[in-house]
Amino acid sequence: MTHRILVIGCASLDTLHIGGRTYHTIGGAGLYTALAARCAGAHATLLGPRPSPLPALLAPIAQRLEWIGPEAAPDALPHLEIVHHGDGKATLVGASWGAESQLATTHLPDDLSRFDFVHIAALSSAHKMLDFLRACRERGASRISAGTYYRIVQNEPATVRAIFEQADLFFMNENEAIGLWGSLRVAGRISTRTREGALLFITFDKRGAIVIAGDRATPLPADPADELDPTGAGDTFCGATLAGMARGDDPITAAANAAALAARKIEHVGPTFLLGLPLL
Repeated sequence: MTHRILVIGCASLDTLHIGGRTYHTIGGAGLYTALAARCAGAHATLLGPRPSPLPALLAPIAQRLEWIGPEAAPDALPHLEIVHHGDGKATLVGASWGAESQLATTHLPDDLSRFDFVHIAALSSAHKMLDFLRACRERGASRISAGTYYRIVQNEPATVRAIFEQADLFFMNENEAIGLWGSLRVAGRISTRTREGALLFITFDKRGAIVIAGDRATPLPADPADELDPTGAGDTFCGATLAGMARGDDPITAAANAAALAARKIEHVGPTFLLGLPLL
């Protein structure tokens, strides 16, 4: 049985500064999520701006993913510049969202009921993400997932909370969670909870992750890794978790397997490891 995941988000052209060296590679929250879902066994569709003509750097993506969305000039793709400091810490020093502005809810397929999950990856605007979430519900999406990133947590906290409250699954890291809710623990217990039937996944770099269902929080250990490039680790974790759940794994098992994939991804620059894996 084929399990299908639709990821709404972008591929980007990234400049990474790691350990005194500079790398030019591809990335983007949407791209990492879709590639990880594909590597974990799902049929992944990426809805995002598609460059035409296709640059050689992006040719492997078109071979592995179903890529739909508005056409864009190659130099109009989003560009991100990231400085990595080690131990999972990074600074986004530059972001040009480019052709993301062309991506609209009108590009969604009319019937989303055929997808096991629809995931809304981090976009430049939380309001745009919320519009996509509502449009996905109207088009029959059965389970909707969403992510976030620190800048929109800072700039649009109320909208990010609305996305969390309406999504069936929500993925974020520790800094984003603290930025949204403050301290995550009260009297030693996780203070954040989800509505009935919803799930929250929070990653803690080398300290693993937690899966929150209602008022129950389940910790997961991190898989040991020799970190080189942590770009996209959270999105890799997200895509693989969704693929695992789509094939019937419980959330804890799916997340544990996803953590192992994310650990291998960060040992390579960009999506190199994900591109090298065969479809399971």
